[in-house]
Amino acid sequence: MRFYKSKAWRETREQVLKRDNYECQECKKQGKVSTINPNKHKSLDVDHIKELDSHPDLAHDMDNLITLCIACHNRKHNRSYKSWSRKPNKWEDDEMW
Repeated sequence: MRFYKSKAWRETREQVLKRDNYECQECKKQGKVSTINPNKHKSLDVDHIKELDSHPDLAHDMDNLITLCIACHNRKHNRSYKSWSRKPNKWEDDEMW
């Protein structure tokens, strides 16, 4: 997390977003357009093609970075909102009177 808060990363991220015209490159391949959504806190991510954990030397390599919308980024990493577990409701089976 420290890496993503660094000034160097923020500058690199901005360069990638500008290079990719603030558009999700995966959506663009599919003929769709996904750009910055001003109603959301964050609508575009800059993704490491070769993961940062296994290739730290490519952390700021522009050829290893791509702009993705949140949905495409989550799909790439097999994350979905449905799979996130919610805290159990201790009152769920309680009788209502």
